[in-house]
Amino acid sequence: MNIAIDIMGGDYAPEEALKGVKVFFESEINQDVNLVLIGNSKAAEPFMDLILPYQNRYTFIESTQVIGMNEHPTKALKEKPDSSIAIGYKIMAQRKADAFIGAGNTGAMMVGAMYTLKTIEGILRPVIASPIPREDGTHSLILDVGANADCKPEHLVQFAELGTLYSHYVLGVEHPKVGLLNLGEEEGKGNLLCQATYPLLKENSNIDFHGNIEGRDILRSKVDVIVCEGFVGNVALKLAESVYDLFAVGKAFQDTLLDQFNFEIYGGTPIIGINEPVIIGHGISREMAFHRMIEVAAKIVNSGFVPALKTHLSKQHEAISE
Repeated sequence: MNIAIDIMGGDYAPEEALKGVKVFFESEINQDVNLVLIGNSKAAEPFMDLILPYQNRYTFIESTQVIGMNEHPTKALKEKPDSSIAIGYKIMAQRKADAFIGAGNTGAMMVGAMYTLKTIEGILRPVIASPIPREDGTHSLILDVGANADCKPEHLVQFAELGTLYSHYVLGVEHPKVGLLNLGEEEGKGNLLCQATYPLLKENSNIDFHGNIEGRDILRSKVDVIVCEGFVGNVALKLAESVYDLFAVGKAFQDTLLDQFNFEIYGGTPIIGINEPVIIGHGISREMAFHRMIEVAAKIVNSGFVPALKTHLSKQHEAISE
């Protein structure tokens, strides 16, 4: 398996990316994974000794350009064809890598995924999903967390199906329970979007719908998949992440449950709905996050999630056509 990684993406690149690569190589798992490192050799040179013992497990591809965090995604990809992100997607399109990882410009990562790798036929909108910690030390999956700020009911219904499949294949949940994030538990509560989405989820035989959940249920073990539009999901996710910064970092509290709120243990968030696995990391990602991103990418590839998703959508299309 080959996984491409943009080592120039993020606030602490390329040092933290290469530190994460080193930790990944040192781990006992995924010994069959080879990495394709994309970056500027001059910038990376001071840190390449970190992975010197593992030269047989990576290749380095030169990139002379970097897309900044504040650059316009579409414009930057067009004007910087030799950027690490653009090269990463070129490699994916040529099938020289099985997954792509980057912690750089999120918009450029999304645009590159949609216009180079393309969305899977039948996908209404690609979605960004993220694990979120629960009280029992496990995690649920919340989607969308930022790709789609405004949605229609049919989008949320598909998010529920995508989340169910991802939770089953990648996270290993046998029968994922789905909840609609709302301002009340009762059917009929919420804004027009939630009111219109609820009955569609209730009638959907492809998911195990458990009704509305409220904000106080997000961190509880009530459901496995939490569905919402990207605006709400992003606020919920960032609030959860702030818990770690506030207490573990700011107050120096020590607690195993609190540790689960550290975004770095999840690595990054997958873009679901495109033809190949892509993982987007935080711009502030450090060593642990890059290590975990590689592990997440390998897990997605090994799980067979993308082929399973394509089969699911193909069957839906056939059913509609009959």
